Amino acid sequence: MKVKLLFVTLLLVAFFTPDLFSQDADKVLGYWLTQDGDSQVKVFKAKDGKYYGNIKWLNVTTREDGSIKLDDKNPDPELAKKQILNLQLLKAFEFNTKDNEWNNGTIYDPKSGKTYKCFMWFEDGDDTTLHVKGFIGFSLIGSRVDWTREEKLRE
Repeated sequence: MKVKLLFVTLLLVAFFTPDLFSQDADKVLGYWLTQDGDSQVKVFKAKDGKYYGNIKWLNVTTREDGSIKLDDKNPDPELAKKQILNLQLLKAFEFNTKDNEWNNGTIYDPKSGKTYKCFMWFEDGDDTTLHVKGFIGFSLIGSRVDWTREEKLRE
């Protein structure tokens, strides 16, 4: 009887465990106010199962001359013509269940036109602050910023 109970318990754990990991992985979904408070990024899960993020709100959408803010720091001349609004900053993050973080992705910085390797995580029990660390080479060397969860798209 004990063996049967143990077997059923193990089956139930195996059956429900992927859902638990999925819930943790999807905690990153939603709207995030960036560290300077000048933009809001929407993180979403794509059909490939990876996580991406686009700029959905800017505090200032135009330059001093009234023209629309473009990705003019981008080294690719064609991409430099794109608007900052709706620009994709986060690309191809995967959830790592062992480390409880999103990694193997990149983050683009439109202020410099550079793309960095990146990973993101929450501190235990706090899903309102997303820690985002971009780096070149080793993750020990890099820059960490904190984004704040927001409930909806800013207007």
